[in-house]
Formats: sequence, C-alpha cells, structure tokens
Amino acid sequence: MDYLGGLRGTGLLLCGNASVAPVQYDFDGYLSNSGRVTSCGEIRLSASTLREVFGRVDLRLRTAEGRVLSLQFSERHLSRDDSAAHVDVHGELPMAADWRRRSGWHAPRPAREPTRFPIRRL
Repeated sequence: MDYLGGLRGTGLLLCGNASVAPVQYDFDGYLSNSGRVTSCGEIRLSASTLREVFGRVDLRLRTAEGRVLSLQFSERHLSRDDSAAHVDVHGELPMAADWRRRSGWHAPRPAREPTRFPIRRL
C-alpha cells in the first residue's frame, strides 16, 4: 500500500437523511496494490451524540467541500467519555493524485512465478 496523505476538516454528520451534528475529521488515505483509494481515521463530536450514533450503519459525513463519505465504525465498544471514534471511510474519496502528500513508496509487485530452486541429491 502507498500512503497518500491526510484529509482533515469539518463537516456534518448525517444519519439516514437527517442531519445529526457538526463533526471534525482526520483521515488517512492509502492506495492499494489494485489501484483503489481507501481511507480510515477519526471523527470527533460531542460524547453524548457519539454514544447515540455509535454502531449505526447508515452514517455519512458531508464535508465542508461537499463530499459525501460513508462511515463505518472500526471499534466494537466505545468508552463512556469518548468524544472520538475510529472509522473506515468509503464513498467520494479524492483521487490518489489529489491527496495532500504522497510517500513515493510503492509496494513491490508479487512475483509472477514462484522461485524454483534445484534440488541437490546427496
């Protein structure tokens, strides 16, 4: 995987078609070996609101730039005092070239054929 950089900002948390609360986000983007952009990171909002929506599968984030991102919680449990949660992000992610920083590192391609070593008999 190739680290693409960060995506940070503010937006509006949506649950179904309803607006829930303002949210801050801090996501990291990656380019998979298949060329697909993936992302995960943290959302921050009031602890009481986070407890209400935690575990929902119909959450989306509308960023200040207008992107709509689907959010899926990565954790199974939320601490009572938490005002942040880790999420996996899908949807209208920026293309690989549009992320803030690219590492320049690319994962090596897998070998096409397994390496064969001659067997020596003693």
